[in-house]
Amino acid sequence: MTEATSYPLTWDLASLYPHPEHADFESVLKQMKASLEGLVSQVAELSTSTNPETDAGIWGDFLTDYQAAIAELAGLFACLECYCSEDANNKHYQILMARLASIRPLRENIETQLQLTVRELSDEVLQQFCQQDARIQEIQFFLEDCKRNATLRLPKEQEILASQLAVDGLHAWGRLYDRLSGDLKIRIMEKGELVERSPGQVHFDSPERSIRENNFFAANKAWDTIADSCADALNHLSGTRLTIYSHLPVTDHLDAPLIYNRMQRSTLDTMWSVISKRKQKLVQFLEKKAEMLGLSQLCWYDLNAPLPLSGGESPEIHYDRACELIVNSFDQFSPDLSEFAERALRERWIEAENRPGKRQGGFCTTFPVQKQSRIFMTYTNSADSMSTLAHELGHAYHSYVLKDVPYALSDYPMNLAETASTFAEAVLGEQRLKAAKSKAEELQILDGMLGDSVAFMMNIHSRFLFEDRLHQERQEGELTPDRFSELMQQAQKEAYAGALDDAGWNPQFWISKLHFYISELPFYNFPYTFGYLLSLGVYALADTFSDPSEFAEKYRELLIATGCQVTEEAVANTFGYQLGETDFWNKSIDIIDRRVDRFLELAE
Repeated sequence: MTEATSYPLTWDLASLYPHPEHADFESVLKQMKASLEGLVSQVAELSTSTNPETDAGIWGDFLTDYQAAIAELAGLFACLECYCSEDANNKHYQILMARLASIRPLRENIETQLQLTVRELSDEVLQQFCQQDARIQEIQFFLEDCKRNATLRLPKEQEILASQLAVDGLHAWGRLYDRLSGDLKIRIMEKGELVERSPGQVHFDSPERSIRENNFFAANKAWDTIADSCADALNHLSGTRLTIYSHLPVTDHLDAPLIYNRMQRSTLDTMWSVISKRKQKLVQFLEKKAEMLGLSQLCWYDLNAPLPLSGGESPEIHYDRACELIVNSFDQFSPDLSEFAERALRERWIEAENRPGKRQGGFCTTFPVQKQSRIFMTYTNSADSMSTLAHELGHAYHSYVLKDVPYALSDYPMNLAETASTFAEAVLGEQRLKAAKSKAEELQILDGMLGDSVAFMMNIHSRFLFEDRLHQERQEGELTPDRFSELMQQAQKEAYAGALDDAGWNPQFWISKLHFYISELPFYNFPYTFGYLLSLGVYALADTFSDPSEFAEKYRELLIATGCQVTEEAVANTFGYQLGETDFWNKSIDIIDRRVDRFLELAE
């Protein structure tokens, strides 16, 4: 039986757009296509309208219409993404998603022409346009960002052709992975019977090691059945990108993700360098956890295992309780954040029900026109699920703070998006620590927090190393599934500093990790680590403010800056951190080290 809850477990999509199976949805799709086709004609005028005194009105009108149409398109993609995620096997939804994807070239055509046109404008002329029209001046940063992104654009005709080919090429490989992983079923033993579960329903956090181990091998056996197709997808995703990069003025395959994240290479290099030098404390944590579980070393499937509990305590946290803890924890930081979370939970912005047929993973997606968000996840009555819920609410709050700015200034890069989400997790974690009623409870909470540290500083580091090296090797030709597995295991051993058992790695991780197959963004990994460490450092500054409301307001300023400043400036102009210096990253990791020390003290 499903436990009765005060907070709804399923989301409301009907109030956003017509249902995909209703005729009205077809009308919305047709109107969207017509709007984009109109913008294609408008943007073509810009290349010949380069006199600020006479043409500023043309630019202002176009940019106004452009923002409205792209906001609507974002909402439609979000809508279908939600329906496809809650019903992964629905072929009609998949067909509609493919249809919507087929008009993506229109948007990319518009963006390409806009960026190439802006690239040809001098800074002086661009400034004159801004002075002539307040609508342009308001989104000046967006136009400056267009010039930066134009670095990644081919010549106009080639770029338009590439975007059209990507529908059945680059993006099709991403959609193929979504279908394969959505259809996948894993056979596991439950109460003496073999049952089929979707990947999102199979977990590795059981207190029984035999269950964790069996689930792990059952999952890998299922993922192996689609390994060849996933290898094809990964080869062609990376191969397509490398082919395009070879025609661009870029240094290597990292230039594109750095430009997308409005981030300097020195910042990325400094972050990974400090992390690589400061993993020993986390190795000590993993060694102590293995000892507490009665193991010589942990295996991959032991990383999320709960600590042995005494006194018959239940590690389960039911959904209502999780919602209450999150709302109350947020309130200790900012009533505004708390009230927002309560609204999102009550007004059915969240799909959390644990049922078959859903996709794996979780996400937060935004509906700009309606100024709302929706959160997708599968809640499993665990502390990890509660952290995921807080994480996604952090994303939703970020969008909420930016809901009234021009749409062009609400598009923040992924690395700063992950700052908001991991900050929300930090707020929850610290409040839970303060409220711990016993040393055993404190130990359990620290285990969850340090498990996150392992994920961000080791697991995601392994993903980055793997993806970096596969791009290097892919330049010489396609890789086999076995070679992908070899690269994955090598990356894990390096990133985890050899902390796991020799037989305990997960070389097939590349098959099951959705992030490698996201066609829109390459290197969907390092922004998580960046955001995690930035959020730790920012949260630690709360104690330096005499008035907590001042810190909460400064945090809002940072979130707003993410849409209108480059990464390094957004942080420096609000909290004073210099991201290219090792001091910042070391101070963030100092917080993790103190948590490890406390964990080791309690464990003894």
